[in-house]
Amino acid sequence: MCSPSATLTVWAGSWLAGCSAPDDILEALYAWAPRHTIAAGDPLTGGRDDLPWSSRDNLSGTGVMALLKVIREAMTQPGAQLRLVLPVPGDVRGLPTGTAFAADAIEAGEGMLFGVPGEEGTGLIPQWPDDDTLQWTVYSTPIPAAPGQDMSLGEAEHTMREAVRDAADALMRLHTTAAGATVDSDPRELIEAELADYSRHDYPDSIPLRARRILDSADHVAAILTVAQREPASSPTSATAIGAQEDLLRPLWDAIRAARLVAVHAAARGNS
Repeated sequence: MCSPSATLTVWAGSWLAGCSAPDDILEALYAWAPRHTIAAGDPLTGGRDDLPWSSRDNLSGTGVMALLKVIREAMTQPGAQLRLVLPVPGDVRGLPTGTAFAADAIEAGEGMLFGVPGEEGTGLIPQWPDDDTLQWTVYSTPIPAAPGQDMSLGEAEHTMREAVRDAADALMRLHTTAAGATVDSDPRELIEAELADYSRHDYPDSIPLRARRILDSADHVAAILTVAQREPASSPTSATAIGAQEDLLRPLWDAIRAARLVAVHAAARGNS
């Protein structure tokens, strides 16, 4: 699983569908951090959800069971949806523009929205105040009526199959010195280590098989790209080289993000 927000979106969807228990969600979240807290991002939200108000300088909060209570209450409304957001600068699909949630989600690179599209809802963003604690900040925020059209599961699966090949090609190109000689170190062990980190995070049994394949493929591509960027031979030494590396890898990272959104949303809805 790529992020705490993705984990929570998938497992909350399974729980709300009656396929998982609250303890299953907590166990999945504990794979990210041994301690979870929740607090409101502003006094108004704190009063609405009976949560302490947290600021960036005071990341205290209540126990994680309050997190499930917030989700359950928001999702009782007819038409309510769970949505994952994985924004980056230049790609803010699914975000309610001009909101504190949007600004903080871009900074975090992730977040979760739940509620009725087109109405006021709730957002969650995880933060790490320290290595052992994951703080979930709750926002009152509008839910965009049209977050952007996801590709189909079939399209996402096809895209990830091609991305595995393209990522391997990119790794080979970036793992070659300017003189044209291949670096002696073998990146396969590094890729396996990255994949092992992803595999620590379980999926609910209710997740559609195709969505699971897409997420596994996306993790594989991400592991290859991460190693490609970290390898000494791939470190660019000029502005031109930096731009060339970004142009090579950015489309693959974009494809990973789009495929993960498709798969997570399908899993949260129980679609095959």
